[in-house]
Amino acid sequence: MNATKLIGIILIAGGCLGLAYGGFSYTKETTGVKLGPLELKVQEKERINVPLVVSAGAIVLGVFLLVVGRK
Repeated sequence: MNATKLIGIILIAGGCLGLAYGGFSYTKETTGVKLGPLELKVQEKERINVPLVVSAGAIVLGVFLLVVGRK
């Protein structure tokens, strides 16, 4: 399996995940207040939305790379 086929498969899988979930979220931890030895940590939940066009484009590009990789 060459690199073109592998990248195509990864793009198709990522595009399908983007269509299914519409994005992903992660938790970011920051220091809110630091007063001497006391420290207050704040956890913020961030969400990244993946546009539908980007997901569909990744699938199309992945299929294109698989077709080109066959030749």
